[in-house]
Amino acid sequence: MGKKQRTAITPTRAEDFPEWYQQVIKAADMAENSPVRGCMIIKPYGFALWENMQGVFDGMIKDHDVENVYFPLLIPLSFMSREADHVEGFAKECAVVTHHRLEASDDGLVPAGKLEEPYVIRPTSEMIIGDAMARWIQSYRDLPMKLNQWCNVMRWEMRTRLFLRTSEFLWQEGHNAFETAEEAQEDSLKMLEAYRVFVEDYLALPVITGEKTEDERFPGADATYTIEAMMQDGKALQAGTSHNLGQNFSKSIGIKFQGREGDEEFAHTTSWGISTRLIGGMIMTHGDDDGMIMPPRVAPHQVIIIPIVRDGQDASTINTYIDDFVAKLKAVGIRVKVDNREERTPNKMWDAIKKGAPIRVEIGGREVDDGVLTYIRRDIGKDSKTTCSVADFVSDVQGVLESIHDDMFNRAKTFRDENIKDVDSLIDITDYFSHDANIGFVRVDTSIMDLPGFEKALKSHSLTTRCMPFANDGKKVLIGKAY
Repeated sequence: MGKKQRTAITPTRAEDFPEWYQQVIKAADMAENSPVRGCMIIKPYGFALWENMQGVFDGMIKDHDVENVYFPLLIPLSFMSREADHVEGFAKECAVVTHHRLEASDDGLVPAGKLEEPYVIRPTSEMIIGDAMARWIQSYRDLPMKLNQWCNVMRWEMRTRLFLRTSEFLWQEGHNAFETAEEAQEDSLKMLEAYRVFVEDYLALPVITGEKTEDERFPGADATYTIEAMMQDGKALQAGTSHNLGQNFSKSIGIKFQGREGDEEFAHTTSWGISTRLIGGMIMTHGDDDGMIMPPRVAPHQVIIIPIVRDGQDASTINTYIDDFVAKLKAVGIRVKVDNREERTPNKMWDAIKKGAPIRVEIGGREVDDGVLTYIRRDIGKDSKTTCSVADFVSDVQGVLESIHDDMFNRAKTFRDENIKDVDSLIDITDYFSHDANIGFVRVDTSIMDLPGFEKALKSHSLTTRCMPFANDGKKVLIGKAY
């Protein structure tokens, strides 16, 4: 038996995928659990990634004429009661504020000053944003109205996992209102396409676009559209959703306007959102047994430079060489960091690997003397080790980063496509998922959902319907396990 290869992360993906995921986050120094039950602390490296993601997508939605706003964290309980289906879908996850001050007692501080009306800490903002829209929209001339907010939300989760499922998380939520049903339907699909472009072109996550089945639909929506990704363990991750809310919310909240013929009409609304769970999706799609592999277009640092100073060497010459190199990289728009910590060089190299910087550059006295540098692609590893001149690297680095993105995307897409199996019957589904070696999704005619015992069969194997893919004209449904 051969010697087991050393990995930076233990356990490996094959040994224990859920624990591997947690250890990657720890090794990459991205986040940690907080003293608040079910909530996480996003550390600087993880938050820098989120800021880059936010910056990209914020620009994309502004190209769709969406304007940013901010609404209160606290929502009056009476607002939540206006849409019965909506509140029923979130009721078990709502955190509620009932008092407005603390008082000292023999047992310590206790809540006091009971509120006349409790407040719900926002699980989502359809109701409070809709209340404002009802005031702001008076005429068809006020439409369309397209609003977005970047904020935190709270849904009291029982089983939490960093980034994937926490009681508090960060997201963007878009809320649009339109004059006609056709405009709302077009918008819900347009924003879903924006999500697809964002996650595929920037996060290198291949996704399947489709419509959610009725039982997976957003509470109170006429239709929910989704982008679904497949993780390395074969489970699905709902990466983003866009909802056509019809007139359900506008009627319950009172978003109405004077139409073109003078009649009073209710607006047609949509909502759409993505969250920090996308970071979890990137880890589980791209990470390996040595840690994170960052998609180049959103990586906090696209290039990490590690100075190699031998004992007795003059570091100033190497540092001057690196400073000049860094200036050239920044001039062509590269996010670069020099690891100047007082730490052993091998430890710096392993840190760069675990954090997943797309390109690691090593520069020592030999490179300075020869006017070159050595670089390694994180996604390939030591087999990609290349020595070239500074000028060549600066001119080629954008192309190398593009190749890394394309290779990451294609690897993930190949894995996904190889793990989608077409089946014909309910027995085929249960047989497939009865074998632990079988992962991924099955694809089957939507008519199967009408069969007696369908829901029971899925539940017995912890399966859910993921979506009815647009690529199959809604005639097929994908089924699999999910996060």
